[in-house]
Amino acid sequence: MKYLGAHVSASGGVENAPVNANNIGARAFALFTKNQRQWFSNPLTKASIKQFRENCEKFDYQPFQILPHDSYLINLGHPEKEPLEKSRKSFLDEMQRCEQLGLDRLNFHPGSHLKQIGEEESLKIIAESINIVLDKTKGVTAVIENTAGQGSNLGYKFEHLSFIIEKVEDKSRVGVCIDTCHAYTSGYNLKTTDGFTETFRQFEKIIGLKYLRGMHINDSKKELATRVDRHENIGKGFLGEDVFMMLMNDVRFDNMPLILETPDESLWEEEIRRLYALVKKGTD
Repeated sequence: MKYLGAHVSASGGVENAPVNANNIGARAFALFTKNQRQWFSNPLTKASIKQFRENCEKFDYQPFQILPHDSYLINLGHPEKEPLEKSRKSFLDEMQRCEQLGLDRLNFHPGSHLKQIGEEESLKIIAESINIVLDKTKGVTAVIENTAGQGSNLGYKFEHLSFIIEKVEDKSRVGVCIDTCHAYTSGYNLKTTDGFTETFRQFEKIIGLKYLRGMHINDSKKELATRVDRHENIGKGFLGEDVFMMLMNDVRFDNMPLILETPDESLWEEEIRRLYALVKKGTD
């Protein structure tokens, strides 16, 4: 079964996220467990944790349908010692918040070398960061997101993600999230039937579909291989609608959170309905 949703607001408390997801007809959702533009936030209260769990149960959201995202400030591949330690501390806090909420995965961008060190050295630092935090937590999988490769961001090639995974000690707790917009603008032409087939053939060969823990379902404002991260609403960008029809009818993407991060959130409910309508009879 396909579990489609959106990155909904947790304004007023994390307990509001499952309510907001249910309001738009989502079968999955993403959220920030704290302010994404701050390094650290106040600890989650017992009341918020309890209400979050109760609301997830009420609206039938299980952990495999939920894909929390960490703060945008975190850079686990930072070349400088102090900012790296701050990032690792913040990432640990994010993982611990997921533990408290009973969530089993945390989505994050791998990191950036900031043009101060080489890609491989930064990728090694990212893997080391993941190992440090996994060693201090339990039950939560670190889910690495592919990037568009804007600026000095790493993760724009499947080989980057594979390199990190290879160096993670506990491979049962590392996974990948594929963003369709990021994949396209980083150079994977998944908009055509042949391109879609080839992209996921490469993914299976280089990384392995067993590591796929979720997807971000976004159209793109920018063309193929532009290395620019600009999401667009479904069917309104350069990806078009065919790729989403292929995705919605491919059993390889069942039983994981498929999350909209499209810019006009007023369209999310409609987009969810449209995407489910693309499912052919007998495939879901």
